[in-house]
Amino acid sequence: MQVNALTQAVASDNTSKNLLMIAAGGVLSGLLTPLTPQLIDKIVGGSGNFRMALVAVPFAVLVFFVVRRCSANPVWAALIAGIVTMIAFVCAVNAAIFIDAQAYGAAKVMRNILAGFAGGFVGAGIMALAIALLPAGPRNAALWMRMLLTGTLAGALMAVDSALDLDLVSVLYPVWQAAVAVRLAMVLQRS
Repeated sequence: MQVNALTQAVASDNTSKNLLMIAAGGVLSGLLTPLTPQLIDKIVGGSGNFRMALVAVPFAVLVFFVVRRCSANPVWAALIAGIVTMIAFVCAVNAAIFIDAQAYGAAKVMRNILAGFAGGFVGAGIMALAIALLPAGPRNAALWMRMLLTGTLAGALMAVDSALDLDLVSVLYPVWQAAVAVRLAMVLQRS
């Protein structure tokens, strides 16, 4: 009985350290995300959506490692999760732009909050759906709802970025990417 309690305590401590490392990785990737367009602008050619997908590379790398470390998925599945993350980023940005245009005439803060909700929902939703379909991805929709809710609510931080007129620094990306990466790890570890 005593050995089992000790094993659970060590496993719990190890899980907390892993989640802290993943959150730190999310903050780091979120700090790098608004800086990547400076590098991408030096690349000649490519469509706008392809160039936009390249902006998501720091977070896609983190998702690759989270899927690889927190699940029994093979390397190819973790690569697909990274690619899907880049696709989800493009879809999230396009959803935010669409909702912003639909709310034309509303106050700028309201448009940014709505656009952020839409982008956060679409980004987290596409990631959750695709990663759930991977070989070792949990098929239980209830497990993914927390990640979807976290991504949606954190998307509202887009209004903070706009209000502070942030360009090369962001509040949205570090918080969103850290929160969604931690939720992803928690879902994968529970399965």
